[in-house]
Amino acid sequence: MDTERVDQIIDSHRGEESALIQVLLALQRENRWLPKEALDRVCARLDVPMSRVRQIVTFYRAFSVVPKGRHQVHVCMGTACHVRGARRVLDTVQEVTGIGPGETDLEAKFSVETVNCLGCCALGPVVDVDGTTHGNLTPVAIAEVLEGYE
Repeated sequence: MDTERVDQIIDSHRGEESALIQVLLALQRENRWLPKEALDRVCARLDVPMSRVRQIVTFYRAFSVVPKGRHQVHVCMGTACHVRGARRVLDTVQEVTGIGPGETDLEAKFSVETVNCLGCCALGPVVDVDGTTHGNLTPVAIAEVLEGYE
C-alpha cells in the first residue's frame, strides 16, 4: 500500500485523531491487512503513538497485521454446528485449502479462521466465505463451494 493512498484515506476522514479506528478499518478493507509502513504513516499523520495503534489492531479481530488471503473462510465451530458435523467440514476445508485455522496459503488465495458462532444455528454446519453464508454443509458440499473461488 503506497503512502499516497494511505494519505487519501486519512484525508477522507479529515486527518482527525478521533477517526483512528475508521482509518484503520478503511486500510484493512482495502488491503486485507495492515502493513507496518501504513501504520507508521497513520501514526505520523494523526500524531498518535504506535503503542496506541498496536493496542487497537491487536484487540479487535477485524484487524490483521499479517497478510490475508483474497478469500476469507470462517468455519463455525459453535455447539449447533459442532453436533451437526462442523469438525468434518473443517477437516475438508483444511484438505482443500492446505491450511489450518489462523493460516493463509502461500498464494494468498485463502485465509481460514474458526469462529464460535455465525448466528444461523438452524443452518449448521455453516461456513462463511467472503461474507456469503453457506449452510447445511457436508464435506462434499464445502469442497464444491471452495473450488468455485479463484
